[in-house]
Amino acid sequence: MIKLFVGLGNPGAEYEYTRHNAGFWWIDQLAAQLKVSLQPEKNYHGWAVRTQFEGQTIWLLKPATFMNLSGKSVSALAKFFKIQAEEILVVHDELDVVPGEAKMKLGGSHAGHNGLRDIHAQLGTDAYWRLRLGIGHPGVKSEVLHWVLKKPAPDQKTVIDTCIDRSLKAVALMVSGDMVKATQLVHTSKPPRPKPPRPAAATPSKEGDLHEKSKPSDTGPGPASS
Repeated sequence: MIKLFVGLGNPGAEYEYTRHNAGFWWIDQLAAQLKVSLQPEKNYHGWAVRTQFEGQTIWLLKPATFMNLSGKSVSALAKFFKIQAEEILVVHDELDVVPGEAKMKLGGSHAGHNGLRDIHAQLGTDAYWRLRLGIGHPGVKSEVLHWVLKKPAPDQKTVIDTCIDRSLKAVALMVSGDMVKATQLVHTSKPPRPKPPRPAAATPSKEGDLHEKSKPSDTGPGPASS
C-alpha cells in the first residue's frame, strides 16, 4: 500500500508550468481532490500534508530542494515516519512516454532522471513505485534539457492534464494495497484515438467544362525551347 505520494519538480514561478514539474501538477491535483493544502515543512525540505484517505493515513510531498536533491526531502520524511520504500509512489515526468499516457512500475533504473537518481542514493534502494507521466521526447538528446525546462504546447498540456485526472482514479487502489489493479488501471487509461478527418467530397465537374477541356488547341504546338 502507498503511504507517501511524492511529486517531483522544481520550486519557483519560473518552473511552475515546465514539463519537468509534471509531478508537482499531479500532487496539486490530488490535494485539490482531497481538499487539503500542502504547507512548508522545514524538517522535510519541502511542502507536505498528512491526511486520511479511506481510513488510512497518507502523506503528500513536493520537495523544495530542486530536482537534483529530491532524495533529501523524500528520505527525511520517509525515515522519520518509518515509511518503507515499497510504500512510496514517486510521480515524475517521463521522456519515453508520449503526452497523454502514463506508466507505473516498481523499482528499476533511474534512466538518467536526476530526481530519481538522488532518491535512489538517499533511500539506498530503487524498490519504490514510480508513476511516469509522459511528456514526450524532443527527438534529439542534446535538446532534452531545454525540452524539460520549457512549457509544453497548449495541446500537450491539455492531454497531460487529462492523463493526470485519469491516473488519479487509481489512488484508492494504491492506498488499499492493490497495486496490480492500480497498475492495470493506469496502463489501460489511455486517451481515445482521434477520429481521422472525413475526406473532402469531390466536386462534380460540369458537362460544359469537360467539353471545353476536350477541344483541341486552335494554335497548335508552341515553339520548342532551346
